[in-house]
Amino acid sequence: MKAPVISSWFGRGQVEASPDIESAALRSDRFRLEREGEWKRLEAILVRMEKGGLRRIADDDLIALPALYRTAASSLSVARETSLDAATLAYLEALVQRAWFQVYGPRMGFVRWLRGFIFGGWSRAVRELWLDLCIALFVMVAGAIVGWLLVAQDEAWFYRLFPGGMMDPRQPGASREELLSVLKHDEGAAGLAGFAAQLFSNNSAVCILAFALGFAFGIPSLMLLVHNMAVMGVLLWLYNGQNLVVELAAWLSVHGTTEIFGILLSGAAGLHIGRAMAFPGKLPVLEAAAAAGRRAAVVMVGVTLMMVVAAILEAYPRQLVEDTNTRFMIGGTMLVFWLSYFFLYRPAAPERAA
Repeated sequence: MKAPVISSWFGRGQVEASPDIESAALRSDRFRLEREGEWKRLEAILVRMEKGGLRRIADDDLIALPALYRTAASSLSVARETSLDAATLAYLEALVQRAWFQVYGPRMGFVRWLRGFIFGGWSRAVRELWLDLCIALFVMVAGAIVGWLLVAQDEAWFYRLFPGGMMDPRQPGASREELLSVLKHDEGAAGLAGFAAQLFSNNSAVCILAFALGFAFGIPSLMLLVHNMAVMGVLLWLYNGQNLVVELAAWLSVHGTTEIFGILLSGAAGLHIGRAMAFPGKLPVLEAAAAAGRRAAVVMVGVTLMMVVAAILEAYPRQLVEDTNTRFMIGGTMLVFWLSYFFLYRPAAPERAA
């Protein structure tokens, strides 16, 4: 075969193409023709999957999809090694990328994931942490008792544990009216939206910290739970001095049944990771921690939602509702809701694909 003739850029004459260029062009054409049928079949399957999912795919094509993907990936590797033409290389790169997403990529969109998360996924993840929940709950109750006993023995502990400043009326020796004034809100609804955002930021920071500290075998997470609940014990002791424990409990229950529950879940999630690292069982430490982290991450996504609800409850109903019975009703309703969702609501787990 005679070599093709190429016009000279600088002169009117013509030069023959290099034999190496001709050989490369023939090699690229032969490579493409030998495999083009499989590439086209793979592309047709991908187009049908991208348009309508698996329902549009025949069984034979679905079975052949992994093999076609590996063939295309191998062709791409050869094309890169042998420096085939740029058009073939770009086509194969795009084809392999699309095929990888269909073979190994996520099998559900955000809406489907969110539906599965709310209707069963979150509650299942929480129940899987039952032992850590029991430990965290015990530690939190113990923390509240310790806070009460410490300040009952020595009032100096009040100023060490309670974060209020000098202008805060909640101080040892405060009158009944001063303590009650904290439980009331006389400024209407103005500015409560910003207050809710601030509360969400503060509550979320506590939960994230309780979760993140779990990597140190869960010990810092438990210490944080003890400290937070010790503050609760200090407040209960202070209001008990003026026989206002019921009023304080009602005031706290509006948002506390959600907020404290979220903190409990965060501490349990952190403890779950720490316990997996301390006692990995038959798995290597990193694999055990990774598996525990996946379960704990699902719980923490839900905790973020709980902190949003807690911030709204703390900013609006707690501030605007002053009746003790109504406050208990709101808090009790939220507590029953969370307990029912996490421990009574048990939909069937979706079947996993082989």
